Amino acid sequence: MVLLAPAAAAVGARSIEGPRVGRSDGIGGGAAGPRVLTIAQLQYGGGGDWYANPSSLPNLLRVIRERTGLPVAERPAQVKLTDPALWNYPYLYLTGHGNLRLTEEEVGLLRRYLLAGGFLHADDNYGLDESFRRELGRVFPDKQLVELPADHPVYHVFYDFPRGLPKIHEHDGKPAQGFGILHEGRLLVYYSYESDLGDGWEDADVHGDPPEIREQALRMGVNLFLYALAEVVS
Repeated sequence: MVLLAPAAAAVGARSIEGPRVGRSDGIGGGAAGPRVLTIAQLQYGGGGDWYANPSSLPNLLRVIRERTGLPVAERPAQVKLTDPALWNYPYLYLTGHGNLRLTEEEVGLLRRYLLAGGFLHADDNYGLDESFRRELGRVFPDKQLVELPADHPVYHVFYDFPRGLPKIHEHDGKPAQGFGILHEGRLLVYYSYESDLGDGWEDADVHGDPPEIREQALRMGVNLFLYALAEVVS
């Protein structure tokens, strides 16, 4: 653990009331809505199971609360891109096994949300990759997913991951890779590919992953949450 990491300290000092994506021009107030620290799970169309791994986010939020002392909600929010509530949450989480399809309106809203200061974590849950890359290309046709180096701050903000994204759940033997979309040096999208962090966050008896593997998944989840919030308050 990186004790008193700058990003975690900043979150603790400045985000007790909860950061919000609350204005059309950026993060931090303006629109009415709950001031909470939580993760918003994206409900999307196309037939994919956006609701996969139902115990994962509550477990992750509990660990974040216990290990950081931040006032974190017990449950995630569930939002659509067309919901005004989206703008209350700086961390948007997307997962599933099947097809993702965004409408033209949703494409524009997601682009606006991310450029205004929001953060999207897409967690490849085996079967999502093709449609996610396709839809992300519609959101940012001028940008490419790039693999993040192991020294990127997201791997060191609270816990150290000297080799980058940990491998959590085996599917077909591919290595875990962490990709990102960056804009003016800021990480807008983090894509955990062939890792399946959500499986590691789920209750222990769901997938049977060893405790040490689940611990790695939870630690990476803490890093992602704190990184997203630190981007909000910086």
